[in-house]
Amino acid sequence: MNASPSAAPLRFPAGLYGVTPEWDDTGRLLDAVRQAAAGGMTALQLRRKNASPAQRAAQARALAPLCRELGVVFLINDHWQLALDVGADGAHLGRDDGDLAQARAQAGPGLILGASCYNDLTRARGLLEAGADYIAFGAVFPSSTKPQAVRAPLALLGQARALTADRGAPRPAVVAIGGITPANAPQVAQAGADSIAVITGLFEAPDIRQAAQACAAPFTASTHFQP
Repeated sequence: MNASPSAAPLRFPAGLYGVTPEWDDTGRLLDAVRQAAAGGMTALQLRRKNASPAQRAAQARALAPLCRELGVVFLINDHWQLALDVGADGAHLGRDDGDLAQARAQAGPGLILGASCYNDLTRARGLLEAGADYIAFGAVFPSSTKPQAVRAPLALLGQARALTADRGAPRPAVVAIGGITPANAPQVAQAGADSIAVITGLFEAPDIRQAAQACAAPFTASTHFQP
């Protein structure tokens, strides 16, 4: 179910959306991001649940210029104000990370805002109305990062894609997350995802660049990101 050349351009880039592991070693993280970008990663989310605010901010300040250099869209998990402070492209908000409509009103239209929908299409509709640039569903497979996460069947991705189809251009993207690996990425793309968010399957791979290439391969170049 990949987008055809005539499909509306996306507000968020199609393909591989890397999500950082809980690494304190910033040098290691920057090198891994370079490898992933070389393999075709189009977006990166800094996700540091266990870091101190100072650690998180320091890594955000290191990643923001690197992602600009690499042409990778850079988002920060939970903290949209930090995203503005460091010059990131956007933020990802979960259920407990504040109101997306309020974040949109305060941050303005320029900040990319994505949000977790878990397995809830009603929540997705509300987030689209609030101005989400992408809606994320998962876990689509069992996740080592969140073993207790609710499961979102692959069929839900096609239904979510239908929700975004009438939103005009650029179209909000559908992101899938949870247990995605190079081996099952084609299955997720075929089900309707515009983008796949990957943590372990990318950054813990023996060859990060090769894993990125395999994850990015199912997504066509005909789906264009429009900031």
